[in-house]
Amino acid sequence: MKIVELPRFGIANLTVQERDVPKPGPGEVLVCLKAASLNYRDLLIVQGFYKPDLPLPLIPLSDGAGEVAALGEGVTGLKVGQRVATVFFQSWQEGPPSLPGITRSTGCEAPGALTQYGIFPATALVPVPDTMDFAAAATLPCAGVTAWRALQLAGGVGPGDTVLVLGTGGVALFALQIAKAFGASVIATSSSDEKLARAKALGADHTINYKATPEWGKAAFGMAGLGVKLVVETAGAGTLAQSIGALGWNGHISLLGSLSGFSTELNVLGLVGKNAHLHGLTVGSRADQVALTQFVAGRGLKPVIDRRVPMVEVGAALGSLAEGKHFGKVVIDI
Repeated sequence: MKIVELPRFGIANLTVQERDVPKPGPGEVLVCLKAASLNYRDLLIVQGFYKPDLPLPLIPLSDGAGEVAALGEGVTGLKVGQRVATVFFQSWQEGPPSLPGITRSTGCEAPGALTQYGIFPATALVPVPDTMDFAAAATLPCAGVTAWRALQLAGGVGPGDTVLVLGTGGVALFALQIAKAFGASVIATSSSDEKLARAKALGADHTINYKATPEWGKAAFGMAGLGVKLVVETAGAGTLAQSIGALGWNGHISLLGSLSGFSTELNVLGLVGKNAHLHGLTVGSRADQVALTQFVAGRGLKPVIDRRVPMVEVGAALGSLAEGKHFGKVVIDI
């Protein structure tokens, strides 16, 4: 079988290797992977920025989908030939996050999905319905679950509410699609008018080019009437002040990214005066992914895939994430 291995940090060090197909041990499952998807975290891991002391070599990528090829002793609830997707945090099964639950993640502390055959704990897999193809299923574990949980933490989003999503990456577009399915209105931002037009076609009610409108937080506040209920904050420190400005009374910011920086000065009265909520989050649990998968399949939602590339081109595909030219998810065909 073929795997992509990272023996040393750096995109140029990603290499395709040949290995024997492994055998699952007790409680483990051998999965024949068909597709994987890229997240910005994968780029940071490969570059050595995310966890510089991470033991190498490593099979990267947290998100993958395929078929069960063999079951280890004691595995129940799965069968050979069943379609499954990987789980981001392998020990966080349900409920609120805990430190033990988020210490082992696929493609970082545990081997990832960029392999033709992979061994995973049975508890780190989620069944995929037959109506969902492997590429779509491979986009859910990180970006999809993060968007799902961001909306859940706001205490219920529905008709009459407005959600502000920043950018047009995987998390933002999942949040757009899910919020619309909940009946909410959505405002989308981007620096690209072409991407904003595509977001509009996807269901966005309003769009803002943040370069043409530097005070986009104030603009979003007005578009929502008296502010938005939720900001899906994927950018981080550099946009947080504008996100607070967009909030309405008792609004909520789900903070889940740091593309625009890690630290900033804030006028906290913007939060206090609005009785607002600022909540940091890291993806979600296996139960969150099960719920999301059922929701996506039941509503017939189609994850937005920017492009699909072969396994041998994963290095170039990862490098392109930093340019921010993609619209939605980049999928690797295995």
